[in-house]
Amino acid sequence: MTYKHDYFVAVAQFRYIMRKVFRTIDEHAKTLGLDPLAHQALLQVYGSPKQQLRVSALAERLDIAPPFASNLVKALANAKLLRRGADASDMRVTIVRLTSAGRELCHEIDSGARLRVDALINQLVAAERKVAMSSLMFYIGPDAAKRRRKPKNG
Repeated sequence: MTYKHDYFVAVAQFRYIMRKVFRTIDEHAKTLGLDPLAHQALLQVYGSPKQQLRVSALAERLDIAPPFASNLVKALANAKLLRRGADASDMRVTIVRLTSAGRELCHEIDSGARLRVDALINQLVAAERKVAMSSLMFYIGPDAAKRRRKPKNG
């Protein structure tokens, strides 16, 4: 085998595992009545540094059009999972935050999905886990944070 082929074997294995993990999580969210994209929206808000996002930032994080994100936020607000409000510094900007119900649902999905993902991962043989981890390390690398930093002048 060539280096290039080994690379694609690793990428294929990594993507296979990730697709199964994400599908498992999405299916669990659906059993709790939440669309996978809505679940991702809640995760993005919950996982943001201040646990709040502008609707435009949420659209970017979900890689969807801002009007679609706005409709998604409206539906999640109507379901009492998100709360919308104006940005204090710019009243034209909408900020979204999780409600306690949204936070609880995230925890419930995570708890149930974690068991399912653990079961999936435990089905992998050691070589499959190693290939997946090496692929992940290839993409992010141990020094990924260093690569993202801008060089200092002076």
